[in-house]
Amino acid sequence: MEDHEIKPVIEALMFVSGDPISIDRLHDVLTAVDKAKIRALLEELKFDYVQSNRGLQVVEVAGGYQITTRIEMAPWIKEMEKVKAAARLSKPGLETLAIIAYKQPATRAEIEQIRGVDAAGVLKTLMERKLIKIVGRKEVAGRPMMYGTTREFLQYFGLADITGLPTLKEFSEVVDAEREGEVYSETSEAISDSTQQPPLEGASSEAPETMAEAETPEPLEEETILSGSNPSQGE
Repeated sequence: MEDHEIKPVIEALMFVSGDPISIDRLHDVLTAVDKAKIRALLEELKFDYVQSNRGLQVVEVAGGYQITTRIEMAPWIKEMEKVKAAARLSKPGLETLAIIAYKQPATRAEIEQIRGVDAAGVLKTLMERKLIKIVGRKEVAGRPMMYGTTREFLQYFGLADITGLPTLKEFSEVVDAEREGEVYSETSEAISDSTQQPPLEGASSEAPETMAEAETPEPLEEETILSGSNPSQGE
């Protein structure tokens, strides 16, 4: 192998290793390349990273070599960690989102009937995160707002469209991977029971459009539904 072929192999091995990888370990893989050559190419890689002003660097540490981020990148990495932390949904948020995803369009009263607690704050958070939206009003007394999921919901869970929505059991596993908890099985059972009822009046038979495409048919004013008012009022 020529030097220009060996260097990217060494780079890839350092990347997948995670921990510092020794010259001996690299030689175990690149058996046809002597250790002196491997060391020389590692030094070249270190120089290449510096010269190209990358956010990464090759460092010699703990008896081996490792690809790490440069110290100058620390402020941006910290900011990204903050964003990632903010992106995580709480247990109530995940449970409420699951109810809306499988029962939509759903009203606040219907969500609260399943969860057994006030949903105003959680709905407000999910709206702010653009994971749900108002898809209309239910034609009953008080005309409560109905909620459905959005394109951002599909992106958050890595779905191409709503037909890729997992079963309740699979969704439970996704939720369990997101957080530690013990109540989801009760929530999923309640959703299963409620979804066996006839479709809600005004619900679209075309789920993809309802969940990811539908636009609010008319401007809808802010309602006390998101203000933490008594859930029994108006619904």
